[in-house]
Amino acid sequence: MITASIFEAKTNLSQLVKDVQRGEVVTITSGRSRTPVARLEPIKPVTKKRLGALETPGFVLPVEFFEPLPEEELRLWNGDGE
Repeated sequence: MITASIFEAKTNLSQLVKDVQRGEVVTITSGRSRTPVARLEPIKPVTKKRLGALETPGFVLPVEFFEPLPEEELRLWNGDGE
């Protein structure tokens, strides 16, 4: 969470809005005691983008994907056995 005084918020509003667009929450404070008086937060939840094939509807990783590689194939990946 980001905290900024009213002066800092006025001075850096553009950057604070960019931070909020990335999913940060900004608390704006007032006075010497830095009492929280306002909060900037995203209107929509921030969603992470997916890579290529993962965006394809109905695409499911097979269970075998998560199984360890056979020893021979693992040796080849590590550069051994060639």
